[in-house]
Amino acid sequence: MSTESFPDPAVSRQVIEAQLRVAQEAGGIGVFSLDIDSNQMTVTPEFCRLFGLPVVESLPAQQFEALVLPEDRNNRSSPATRRSGEAVLETEYRIHRHNDRALRWIRRRAEFLRDDSGRAVTMVGVALDITEQKAAEAQLLSSEGQFRVLAQAMPNQVWTAGADGLLDWFNPQALDYIGVTAAELTGERWATTLHPDDLASVSAAWRHSLDTGSPYETEFRVRRIDGVYRWFLSRAQPVSEGGCVVRWIGTNTDIDDHKKAQAELAGLNASLEQQVEEQTRDRNGIWRLSSDLMVTAAFDGSIEAVNPAWADTLGWAEGELVGRNFIDFLHEDSLPHTLTELAALTSGKTVQGFENRYRHKDGSSRVISWSAVPDGTRIRAVGRDITVERQRLEELRQAEASLRQSQKMESIGQLTGGIAHDFNNLLTGILGSLDMMQRRLTNGRVDDLERFMSAAITSAQRAAALTHRLLAFSRRQSLDSKPVDVNRLVLSMEDLLKRTLGEQVDLEVKLGSEGWLVSTDENQLDSALLNLAINARDAMPQGGKLTIETTTTRLESRYTDLHEALEPGEYVVISVSDTGMGMSAEVIAKAFEPFFTTKPIGQGTGLGLSMIYGFVRQSGGHVRIYSELERGTTVKLYLPRLRGGETQGAEVLLPEAPQGTGEIVLVVEDDPAVRLLVMSLLLELGYAAIEAADSSAALPILESAQPLDLMISDVGLPGMNGRQLADVARHHRPGLQILFITGYAEKAAVRSAFLAPGMQMISKPFTIDVLAVKIREILGGGSGSVEG
Repeated sequence: MSTESFPDPAVSRQVIEAQLRVAQEAGGIGVFSLDIDSNQMTVTPEFCRLFGLPVVESLPAQQFEALVLPEDRNNRSSPATRRSGEAVLETEYRIHRHNDRALRWIRRRAEFLRDDSGRAVTMVGVALDITEQKAAEAQLLSSEGQFRVLAQAMPNQVWTAGADGLLDWFNPQALDYIGVTAAELTGERWATTLHPDDLASVSAAWRHSLDTGSPYETEFRVRRIDGVYRWFLSRAQPVSEGGCVVRWIGTNTDIDDHKKAQAELAGLNASLEQQVEEQTRDRNGIWRLSSDLMVTAAFDGSIEAVNPAWADTLGWAEGELVGRNFIDFLHEDSLPHTLTELAALTSGKTVQGFENRYRHKDGSSRVISWSAVPDGTRIRAVGRDITVERQRLEELRQAEASLRQSQKMESIGQLTGGIAHDFNNLLTGILGSLDMMQRRLTNGRVDDLERFMSAAITSAQRAAALTHRLLAFSRRQSLDSKPVDVNRLVLSMEDLLKRTLGEQVDLEVKLGSEGWLVSTDENQLDSALLNLAINARDAMPQGGKLTIETTTTRLESRYTDLHEALEPGEYVVISVSDTGMGMSAEVIAKAFEPFFTTKPIGQGTGLGLSMIYGFVRQSGGHVRIYSELERGTTVKLYLPRLRGGETQGAEVLLPEAPQGTGEIVLVVEDDPAVRLLVMSLLLELGYAAIEAADSSAALPILESAQPLDLMISDVGLPGMNGRQLADVARHHRPGLQILFITGYAEKAAVRSAFLAPGMQMISKPFTIDVLAVKIREILGGGSGSVEG
């Protein structure tokens, strides 16, 4: 501002400084005085706080100037321009506040005091932090719609008045708010911006302060540039000299929002009683009309209040309940867990969806679902009668159980019917061939016996294969699980698959790069892939393309949780895809059912996919089918990854029917025909054999001094099973070699978990050569007879 802003140029330096200190108190303004010759500044505490400096009375101007950003220093005054009296008196600049290095905007307004010769000797002025105003101005530039936010964010309005009360200066905030220039607003023009209704009170308050010299404070409405009136709180302090008021410095603070909030609060207070009455009436209405049970009770269970629904639901009137303990009305079965929930409420916990049974007055019971909260020294709870819902759920559960049983019986009927049909055909071939052989031998004819023997053996082998598939479907077959390199296995089958598929089907093999191992039965996996390839070939009667691909994946819990007995983790995936006729959703849903087939009669047993499904699930894996009609089918086998450094052993080609050298073998088998076969085979191969029909017959032999080289035992023996008998045998003869033979044994399904060192297993039915090779393999590594 110019020197003309101060109406009395003769006012002493001390008077001006007193005025500025009061301005600081009224509006948060820092005041300074700079001696131009010494370049030393005298500052107020508020000035120090603005710049983050320790509170001192004076400091070198260089210390203050060092806080100003370099790019803003040209906007200030230099020592040379101050000495010449030509320095800029009003400016804005940025500083890094000394104490916290915060970036702040400062507006400085100053004036020169001159000596009699007109030379500038002192610069006095004020500094104001306008950081918030700068931020508000930036908001205004971004959107005119934020004007209200800008107005609220602006700093206080600052003004000064002479001793006569006439206003002579406003800061830019006040001018911008009203929308006039300083020349237009000073003097009596200020009164024209006030609300007409407030003029009398403002004048009276201003006159009282002028007459008494006391601080000025009042509230009034000021017209904004857009014509809107807003409430302001105006405060002013008198500047006195020699006991006389020489100037007034004041601030106006926007309190419009506060006034509106006060008005709203007054309105709320006026209607509070009515609202409380309405809420009480609503609460009482809910209490009376609700069909849910409502209760207030002490933590010891004493009932303090109940709503009428208790009478409607349980038959107990309010007078019969209040004062008694709610435990008196509980069904005895619900007492323990109700006391547990009561303890939780007592400890401050909320109870949701808690169910118990209450006695009805007529002697029946009701199931109630409760929500309860602790409230100070009591419990407030709401309960809903869910007796009918629970009865319906139980009826639904029983209906679902009946449906599952019906479906199970239907599946069993389908399974047994299919088994009976296939086995009747097979038995006809076996019995018919044996009958023809018996007739010819009776008549002394031995010609053509080999043809009937071959037919019987073929039918028996088909029966064995059918049994094997049934065990695979039921996941009860005995798996010889070993580490298997899936890529190597698929590659080794490529030639076989090409010959099986024929020239019309193009085979493509895609092997993944990971090369993970899996733990499974290699022969079963061979059979499963061959079976899938044959199914794919049959689905492409006009030819097509078959792709076998190996990949790796990780199944997360969000997927495995949807499938029974499937664990999260890493899996090797074998995909078999064809371009055939595809399957409908109905066919996919039945694809794994036993004896279900879409092939013509006589061209399929319907056990192929069910066998694959059972084998993969027994190996800890998973099977998925993806298919669309006329688009083809993809079957994916997921097998768990085998971790560790195991490698797959090389395949051993065994010699045929090796002879024994008199080793002593104990045979424990409850089936007379199987026992006779094994005994005859052992004697024919040169072994000494001892037989036992069950574990009870075998125990005395094992406990005796009879030398034994090997024990062959069925797993599924009556009484003590074969595995238990083996443990007893090892107790008496620790080094005894043991060979199990099994047709079906649930606990022997996975050999690695069933067998101990020195134990091996073969599955029924077996050929003489297989049994002979297995015995020779065991005894070849033995250490001689073991005596009891």
